[in-house]
Amino acid sequence: MTLDELSLYFQASLTRVWSPVGQTPVVRISPQRDHQHVYGALNLNTGQEVALSLPELSAQATLHFLKHVLTCLPTQPLLLLMDRAPWHTARAVQEFIAGQSRLDVVYFPPACPDLNPQEHVWKMARQTVSHNHTFPDFPALCQAFRHFLDDTIFQFDWFAHRIPPVLRQFVFV
Repeated sequence: MTLDELSLYFQASLTRVWSPVGQTPVVRISPQRDHQHVYGALNLNTGQEVALSLPELSAQATLHFLKHVLTCLPTQPLLLLMDRAPWHTARAVQEFIAGQSRLDVVYFPPACPDLNPQEHVWKMARQTVSHNHTFPDFPALCQAFRHFLDDTIFQFDWFAHRIPPVLRQFVFV
């Protein structure tokens, strides 16, 4: 599984769109600065997403999410791939991981978000749900975002592109 976090803001993120000549697209901009942090873990074998909204990006929130992932997948051993965010490498998180017999962690190299398939999940979710959005309020945006994550199977050919051929025989796909 790959893990990452996203901060979802109510302010629309703008992107290019097609429109008829002479008709400039209009996107309503809200002065609200509402936001929500979402932790996500992508199962690379099934394409299924485990996501959880939490109030902050911290070691305590990371611990809460890791416990959630272990509860969602109660019997299988997990190899978790994640970046080196300070809340991932905090002492409390490291001690928790060390105490979990079915959880192993591999960290992505520094400054390489393109290696993390979870980043591609966030990109697809933003493109589908939050770019140029017209949601009437922040809870509606959060609900649409959550439904997209829950209802979409994310298929990435990550193993074929990122695992060296000599090691692929050891990866259960």
